[in-house]
Parts: sequence; structure tokens; C-alpha cells
Amino acid sequence: MHDIRAIRENPAAYDAAWARRGLSGLTTRVLALDEDRRGKILASETATAEQNRASKEAGAAKARGDEAEFARLRALVTEKKAEIQSLTEDAAGQDKALRDLLMGLPNLPLDEVPSGADESGNVEIHRWGTPRNFDFTPKEHFDIKGVTPGMDFATAAKLSGSRFVVLKGAVTRVHRALAQLMLDTHVEEHGLTETWTPVLVKEEAMYGTNQLPKFAEDSYQTTNGWWLIPTSEVTLTNSVAGDILDENQLPIRMTAHTQCFRSEAGSSGKDTTGMLRQHQFEKVEMVTICTPETALAEHDRMTNCAQAILEKLGLPYRTIVLCTGDMGFGAQKTHDLEVWLPGQQKYREISSVSTCGTFQARRMNARYRAPGGKPEYLATLNGSGLAVGRCLIAVLENGQQADGSVDLPLALHPYLGGKTRIAADGILA
Repeated sequence: MHDIRAIRENPAAYDAAWARRGLSGLTTRVLALDEDRRGKILASETATAEQNRASKEAGAAKARGDEAEFARLRALVTEKKAEIQSLTEDAAGQDKALRDLLMGLPNLPLDEVPSGADESGNVEIHRWGTPRNFDFTPKEHFDIKGVTPGMDFATAAKLSGSRFVVLKGAVTRVHRALAQLMLDTHVEEHGLTETWTPVLVKEEAMYGTNQLPKFAEDSYQTTNGWWLIPTSEVTLTNSVAGDILDENQLPIRMTAHTQCFRSEAGSSGKDTTGMLRQHQFEKVEMVTICTPETALAEHDRMTNCAQAILEKLGLPYRTIVLCTGDMGFGAQKTHDLEVWLPGQQKYREISSVSTCGTFQARRMNARYRAPGGKPEYLATLNGSGLAVGRCLIAVLENGQQADGSVDLPLALHPYLGGKTRIAADGILA
């Protein structure tokens, strides 16, 4: 969320930043609503002062026996009381309207973020690995002979409908091994604290990390008001909501492996086959809580953590900086990691690492205090480290062989009891 005082002081800067996201006229709407709200508050304060003065004068009139003047002033007190109540209610309504408007406005992109209307404006900044040269036409994950016994979409559809999968046997074990490799690497090599969190959260947690109100249709809500998390960014980031931390507690670097849930309301017709885009999936998430001054360094660090997993698995990838038109609602700057999928002959997103500045902290009222200083808003960052299902897809497609078997990355062998491949019959061998 944005600081209304900062918008008042420099509306041109906000207009220019939002214009880079393709939005215009926002500060005019914000400031008009703010001016109306402040006018109602001032009028209420003026009416309160008039009421207090009339009440005092009524007492004096009563004391000197001036019943006519007393009656007039008592009527004025009653009139002002009703006026104050009306103005207070109007101001409260305007205050809520302003908060709702500010809650619905995206973060400001950093100056270094490239301008662009859509993904065509994204800029590649790093590439690792060389896509394998197959001597046969590589298949997509769900068509690989050794994979099909362990990837059951028909049963999932019977149980839950489209965009679900039931994993079995060797494929399930590789999926679990990937998550364990990610967690172990982030904890033992990257210094993140492993965390286990609920997947059901209160509405205010979804507001805190800007899933609400804008993305309500992309999330699932239970009948008693809980929301299913789309990623553990929600729980990890909101773990400091309402807190004032000591600066010496920072940075806080966390990771969690959770089930995640997305309705994919805006993806009708996209990736309808296979398990690339599911309603229920698993991610190993990374979240950092730090001071605003260190956020960009932490952003690079977190990006390196995600890249390290792909490099351990020997998966070719590229890293891009998202342009202003493709960047997420809450982000100031985003790095996307895209892994090479031979079955599609293209790079596909497997991680998105974003720095949000103080945007989420303002929504959560999460602050820190330097020694001898006053409370300041924290900076928050989040990123996939990685999306487990998409990583499984990449491992299967890049390791597939002509006979339908799959050679598995060396880094996974210790997690698979020394097994090195999925045979063409679907057995771990």
C-alpha cells in the first residue's frame, strides 16, 4: 500500500511511475478522495468546537436565569451533535474508500526496471547451460513412456476435475526428492531457516501480501472465511505482521515447502494438458525480511539461491528482468527464471523472485527500529526456490531417452536410494 502523505507531496512522481505500468490519472482520483475526506474531518472538528462552545454558553445562560437563551443554545448543541455524527460517518466512509483505492493500486517500479507493455519488453540478463541436442524428437513430460504410468490425469479428473494430477510410484518419489533437495540446499548452503506453516489463512493475511482485493478470483476461500494460500509467501511474510523488530534481528531469511492452491481463473485455455498449470501444486518458497537499504542486495542473493538449484540439477535456464508491463502487482523489481523444456522447445517460468520494498509492510504494519531510532517500515522479498512440479517436468523432459526411460540428475541420486533412472516401464532403477 502507498503512503498518502507521499502522494500528496509528490503526485507527479507517482503519476510518472504508474504511467510506466500503463496506468493514468490515479493521483487525481486519490487526491480528490483524500481532499474530500480531510474536508469532512475538518468540518467535524469545527462542529465539535462549536458544540462545546454552545454547551459552555448554555451553562452560563442557565446560571444567570436566561431561559430563552438557554433553550436556543441547547437546541444548537443538539443540532451540532447530529451534524457531527453525520460528518463523522461520512469521513469514515471516505476513509474506507481511500484505503480501498490505495489497496488496489500497484507498487511503483524501480527506475532500473525496463519499460514495456508486455512480456516482449522483458530483458534477459543471464543464461546458464546448453539445451541438449536430442537424436530423436523429445516428448512433453506426460507423453514420455516411462512417465505415463506415474502421472494419472484420468483418476485426478474423476476425483477433482481438470487441472489436477495423481502421481504414482517412481514419479512421486522423484517429485518428493526434488522438494527435499531444494530444502536441504537452501538450509545448509544458503542459510535460510526452514519453516512449516498453515495453508489456511485469515483474510487480513491475504490483504497483507496483496493477493486481496485484486486477485480474489484466482484464490480459493472456504465457507467459514479462511483462504487457501497460493504460495507460502503469504504465511512467511505475514509472520511479522503488526510487529516492530529490532534492526539486529534482520535480515530474516526463510524457506517453506507447502501445498499451494490457485484457481487459474485468468488462464482459460492455457497449458490445459500435463501438469504445468495446476489448481493444486507444491512450491519451496523463499522469503526475506530486511531493511529497505539492503533489499536490492537481498534480491540478487535470493535470485542466486534459486539459480543454484537449477544448476545442481543440470537444467539449462535463463534469467530475465520483467518489464513494467509484465511485472506483478506488488513488485518493485522481478527476476524470472525460465527453464528449458525440450518437449515444448522453449523456456518456461519456474521461479519468480521479487523485491517489494515497503509496499507489503505498509499493508501489514510491519516495522523495525534501529538503535535509538523510530519505527520504520520493513522491506519484503519473495521468490520460488523452486516450483516443485515444474522442476519435475524439466527433469523428466531433459533426461528422457529414446526408449522412453529417463536419466535422473546426479544430485537426486542420494535422495533416491542410489537409483539413477526411471526405466521405460515406469520403475525406478
